[in-house]
Amino acid sequence: MKSGDTLRTAECSCGQVSLSCKGDPQRTSICHCFECQKRTGSVFGVQARFNKEQVISNGEMNEYTRITDSGNQVTYSFCPRCSTTMLLTLSAMPDILVVPVGVFNRHDLPNPTFSIYEERQHMWVKFDCQMEHYQ
Repeated sequence: MKSGDTLRTAECSCGQVSLSCKGDPQRTSICHCFECQKRTGSVFGVQARFNKEQVISNGEMNEYTRITDSGNQVTYSFCPRCSTTMLLTLSAMPDILVVPVGVFNRHDLPNPTFSIYEERQHMWVKFDCQMEHYQ
């Protein structure tokens, strides 16, 4: 199977929502912003960015929209039963779907190549892969 033919599946904690993502993501990134820390309950978020046509979703999701630091909107789509965040959409990039890496059933996504909001990164967090770094 070629990388463009790779099919990855993702599920929420209770299994009510699932995603099928065909091919490789545009990029996988790490975000240290306070909102990603709150969304994940961890010290950063890790997500994969796909073109919309690469992702098929199944199951009912609720949405929450907030304004970003740049003034754009980000919408979180999450399972109404277990509250797992399954998708993020960005008003600045309407053809993109962002999928949190932790919901995938396989661990074969490319290493993160992009790290943002590093001024909010916890001092003890270190990565050993090559990435672009942004404050």
